[in-house]
Amino acid sequence: MPKLTIEDLRKIKERELARMSLRAGEHRAKIVVHMGTCGIAAGARKVLEAFLEAVTQAGVTDVVVTQSGCAGLCNREPMATVEILDKAPVKYVDLNPEKAKRIFEEHIQGGKIVEEFALGRGSETTAG
Repeated sequence: MPKLTIEDLRKIKERELARMSLRAGEHRAKIVVHMGTCGIAAGARKVLEAFLEAVTQAGVTDVVVTQSGCAGLCNREPMATVEILDKAPVKYVDLNPEKAKRIFEEHIQGGKIVEEFALGRGSETTAG
């Protein structure tokens, strides 16, 4: 049996975290809008509403929209994380309703990351 590398373990971790976060609702994708005080002050409610509207208008039932607290980058709010089954999560920053709709159309529906709004891919890890 070949030995696993640290990179192999990271990939397994990313895949399993994505599966665990989506498994509960049997959804293929999850949009998490960060709704800490800083996010709300920056306009996260309108971003959340835009995602909800896009999902409703598209008539999809396999995408969940939810919210979380602060992501720790107050100066980049409003932010959202898109998780698609078997893919690394993507954190989007400096959002507004128009950007949210574009992310839904291009990333969630089309499978193409909107690079110009993306801060990074993958889950945060701790040292050690």
